[in-house]
This record gives sequence, C-alpha cells and structure tokens, in this order.
Amino acid sequence: MYQYDAIDQTIVDERVRQFRDQTNRYLRGELTEDQYRPLRLQNGLYIQRFAPMLRIAIPYGVLSTRQLRKLADIARTYDRGYGHFTTRQNLQFNWPKLETVPDLLAELASVEMHAIQTSGNCIRNTTSDQYAGVASDELEDPRPYCEIIRQWSSLHPEFAYLPRKFKIAVTASRTDRAAIRVHDIGLHLIENDEGRRGFAVYVGGGLGRTPIIGTRIRDFLEPVDMLSYLEAILRVYNRLGRRDNKYKARIKILVRESGAERFAEWVEAEWAKIRTGSLQLDDEDITRIQAFFQPPAYENLTDSAETDAQATADPAFRNWLQRNVIAHKQPGYRIVTVSLKDPGEAPGDCTAEQMERVAYLADEYGFGEVRTTHEQNLILPDVPHHALHAVWSALAELGLATPNHGMISDMIACPGLDFCSLANAGSIGVAREINDLFSDLDEQYDLGEIKLKMSGCMNGCGHHSVGHIGILGVDKKGEEWYQITLGGSAAEDAALGQRLGASVARDDIAPTIRKIVDTFAELREGEERFFDTVGRLGIDPFRQAVYG
Repeated sequence: MYQYDAIDQTIVDERVRQFRDQTNRYLRGELTEDQYRPLRLQNGLYIQRFAPMLRIAIPYGVLSTRQLRKLADIARTYDRGYGHFTTRQNLQFNWPKLETVPDLLAELASVEMHAIQTSGNCIRNTTSDQYAGVASDELEDPRPYCEIIRQWSSLHPEFAYLPRKFKIAVTASRTDRAAIRVHDIGLHLIENDEGRRGFAVYVGGGLGRTPIIGTRIRDFLEPVDMLSYLEAILRVYNRLGRRDNKYKARIKILVRESGAERFAEWVEAEWAKIRTGSLQLDDEDITRIQAFFQPPAYENLTDSAETDAQATADPAFRNWLQRNVIAHKQPGYRIVTVSLKDPGEAPGDCTAEQMERVAYLADEYGFGEVRTTHEQNLILPDVPHHALHAVWSALAELGLATPNHGMISDMIACPGLDFCSLANAGSIGVAREINDLFSDLDEQYDLGEIKLKMSGCMNGCGHHSVGHIGILGVDKKGEEWYQITLGGSAAEDAALGQRLGASVARDDIAPTIRKIVDTFAELREGEERFFDTVGRLGIDPFRQAVYG
C-alpha cells in the first residue's frame, strides 16, 4: 500500500494543528456556529441526532493492520467501543465528544490517516474494487490510479468548493464491483482492439433523491491523460453546475439537462487546453506509484487436502467456504469476506475487539492488509488455502463468519433514524426483522443472490435505488413508512429499481419483503437470480402479491 512521504505527513499534521485551534476557539465562544460549520465539515465532522459523527477516509478501501488497530484503539478511547463501516469504504465514529476530536485526528495522523474531504462540496474519497490487486478476473491492479487521483484531488484549491460533493470510482475487472456507473465519474480500465490499456470514462451517475445511471462519454482514454481529462470534467462542472439549488447541483443534473453528447463536447474543448500541460502523466509517474502496490512475497503453495477434508466433515465450514471465500490470482491463496452482517447487529458495525482480531488474522495468515467494501464488510485478501479453517474458526468466535455473502441477509443499510439527523425512518430495526424472517440459511442459499439495500432518507446512503430490492424510509406525519423498489443493480448491468407502489407502514415492511421473496421463489425459472426474474417478468406480479 502507499506510504506517506514527508510532504504527505506534514500536510496532515498541519491540518490537525489548525483544526485544534479552530475547535478551541469555537468552544471558547470566539467562533460562531456558522463560522465553525465549514471548518468542521472540511475535517469530516458532522453533528448527528445525538452526538457528533466523524467520518474517516480509507482511500480505495485499503487498511494496514497498524491502521486497523489504531481505529480499534480510537473506538475504545474516544467512542463507545465500535465503528461503522460505510458504503463509501470509509469508517464512521458516531459518538466522539467534540472537544476530543482534535486528539482523535492526531491519533489518526500518527498512522497516515485523516478525515480530510470526507464531507463538504469537494472530491470525496476515491473508491475501487475491494478485490483490487488479488482478483483473478482483473486486467491489472487499479489502485495505483486511485492513489494518483487521491494525490491530485487532495486539497485541490480549484475544487475545494464545488457546486456539490463529487465522487470517483475506478475498476479494472469485467465484473463491476466498484459501482462505477453510480458515481460522478467512473473509470473502467479496459484493453482496446489494439491491445493497449486505457479507460472508458463514465460521467453523471449518482444516487440520492434523483438517482441516475452514468453515461459513457469517452470510449478510450490513455492512462497518461487520466488526470488532465478528470480536471477538464471538473472544470466544466465547476463552471456550469448549478449553485442556486443544492438538489440540482450534482453533475448528474448538468449532464442530464445539457445532454451527454453536448457535455462531452464541453469536456473535450476544455481538455484540449490542458492536455499537454503539467497534468499529463508519463510512464515514470505511473510506474513510481505502481511500485507501492507490488504483490507481496507469495509462497509457492497448492491447495490443502486437509482443508478439503475439513470442509467435507463440517457443513458449517463448507457453507462459509462456498459463500465467503473466492478465488485468488495466486495459486494456493484465497480471498475471504469477513462478514459484518451478524443478524443481531447493525450492518457495518464492528467492535474494537473485532477490529483487533481481524488485524491479528491479517498478520498471522496474510501480509498485514485488510480491505473495506461497498457492501459494509471487510476483506482478508491473501489467506493461504491451508489456513482457511483456522481463520474461519477465529472469525466464528467473533461473530464475523456469517456465511451469507451476496444473500438477502447480507444487506446494506445506513444508520437511519437511530443516529442520522437527516433520516426519516429507521433502518437497523427493519434489518433485524427481515433477518429474523430469513434466518434459515438453507432457504437463503436456495434463493440465491438477492441484493437488499436500505436507506433511511432520500440521500440514499444505503444505495436503495440500485438494490435488487430497495427500501427507502419516508416520513408521513411523524410516522415511519417505507417505499419499495425492485430490479436495481450497481454492477455492470447497472439499473435503477422500479417503484413497486404505495409506501408500506413500519409494521408491515418485513412481511411485505417476505411476500416479494415468496413470489420470486414461485415464479423463477431454474436457478434464475431475483434480478433476472424481475427483468423477465417486470414488477406487476410482485405488485399484485403485495397490494392485491
């Protein structure tokens, strides 16, 4: 992973010093709330329903075990003993005390971490495929390009106050695990007919109250031109994006209202002015960053016959292998999903003890690295096949081995009304009720892949608009109700879900999901996925089952 140099560390340390002074001045009454608000937002600090919330940046979802242990220590010292992993591959602390936040940020800086640009109208944390660098199906590791983007976008003076927040994602696999088409900019590393590698560029995607699937505006972009082209897009958006209405300020609205073809023409014209300037990368620039992401010292391993025998003898271990373990590009190794979807816990929550134990496993059975995912789980990227039983046993003791990856209980959910001041309805309680209805793992396996995603408000932090089943919390005269959409996807077959019908009362939402899933089980053909059944039949059969 990338290691800070003296410049990186100085910038982060200086930001901590500045924010400590700003916070102390605010607490002494020398800064008003209006004066302090933009300062705290620039450092990832929100005010939620009950306490401040601090969002920590985890660039492209990569953590060293040293960093994960520090997060565990912070959770125990400054919070209530846990953190919440988000759909942006970041971590949130929901209970820090305002006066201790500068100390918390100083702790982060000691392990090359910060909360800069995790909020505000700026370029947010660049995300990627959680399997980057180890996936058996990727063209090459996309993380070096993410790091180049991180260095370019961090504290970029021209883009510090954009019309609205801005998100970039990069992937290099045919299977899109980075959800690039629901980002403001999505980069897909591809190989053209001539065998050269470059990026297909998508713009104008996004979720929230106006969900839109991004549009491809360039079929092939040379890697050396990546930064200049991104800068051209940002300049056009910064100049023409709406600032009079925050609900129409995202780039997706500009692309939709201008038309993708016209927007692309604006970008190309701007790019022509800067393409050959200082932003042009050369092979040496790219190679220098790629050197930080070289493969670790893998051993020449083969799969273990003992592990196979253990799987044959133990159905619980076998289920976990089938659901939470996937192929690795290096023979003798596997990629392991650490499930943060224990049925009794809020999706994405992780205790200090769990963080520390996962860090231990990554050191003992890997190369000291852990990943975060859009699906609010963790990844051990380099587990030897012979160590899988030991890893599973340790995770099971911690409640981190629920064998449900991709199943309906592996749901995404924002914190909802339990924490967020913007939420209209709860998410955590609904998630538990749905889990209770689908507690039988054998039934989940029979149903196959169902991506259930839930948000407590229109901001869509739970990605409900692109769930196979999406649930959106709404407020009706102070009561919690829920809208349902079906047939969404954030993958390479990206699509927005269709609204099923009228919203459903709080007490009825879990039974309604049961009806929808039962209808799918009745109407599917063979091993057809839920997403494909909805695509084949439309939503009418499901609407009839729910509303009669």
